[in-house]
Amino acid sequence: MTELSNLLDPEFVRELEALRRRLAIRARSGAAGEHAARRKGSSAEFQEHRGYVPGDDLRRVDWLAFARTGEPVVKLFRAEEDAIVRLLVDGSASLDYGDPPKIEVARRLAAAIGYMALAGSQRAEVLVARSAAEGTSGLARAGVPRRGRGGLAGLLRDLEGAAPEGAADLARAIEQLVLRSRRPGMLVVLSDFFDAGPVTEALTRAHAAGHDVTLLQIVTRDEIEPGFEGDFTLVDAETGASVDVTMDTNAIEAYVLRFAGLVEELRAWARRHGAGYVRATTDEALEGVIRRFVARGVD
Repeated sequence: MTELSNLLDPEFVRELEALRRRLAIRARSGAAGEHAARRKGSSAEFQEHRGYVPGDDLRRVDWLAFARTGEPVVKLFRAEEDAIVRLLVDGSASLDYGDPPKIEVARRLAAAIGYMALAGSQRAEVLVARSAAEGTSGLARAGVPRRGRGGLAGLLRDLEGAAPEGAADLARAIEQLVLRSRRPGMLVVLSDFFDAGPVTEALTRAHAAGHDVTLLQIVTRDEIEPGFEGDFTLVDAETGASVDVTMDTNAIEAYVLRFAGLVEELRAWARRHGAGYVRATTDEALEGVIRRFVARGVD
């Protein structure tokens, strides 16, 4: 467990083991409602059960198990195990803010989701949103796609390398991810979403391409409810630009309304497209965040 200590402590892992069977990937691929696999066996080998989610093929429900437990479950077969979870981490300098920093929380949440995917014999991959300046794509691959429990150490190393620096073009990164993906999978975007670009438009293209999208917004408590007043010089962590502001009651109210507007935009997008949206603060227990992520609701 030494290699896991920075991002996944043993108690957290035990919680993830209890939750991982409920993680359902609903990407549209070769057949509606099923995970297409590249490795076609001569027969479909039963692997395990997972909880039923709306949209699952009723023919795959294990009715005997349902009769025994009263809980609907579907059968997973090894021929279906080739789904991929893509973890897109915002690499902008704004994620270096907070105590603990937002990037640390993003890494731990991404590690938890990656663990659940790998423990379920799925694939997982870490990607980082970077600047799209000077003709770059705005998307960096932190490592190769990993598979199974044996890929966990590599995935954690990939996440450790996702350091925040400069600006990032999150919308461009999502667009490039869609273009590069040979087939859809689960797309988890971990960001504060403080991005001026057309992020929801890019997310709509990802959804249209068949990706199963969940948004994980990571913010600090004082970004939700700023508790400071007076004259300040604010420095943009991504560009270095500074501006003098007076934080009085009117300025704070204007900020709170703008932040609430951003949150509602993300929530509304998730509801329209059947996606998940979870807002996490850096001071809350991550176990609760992961439970809400697995539940696939809208915070």
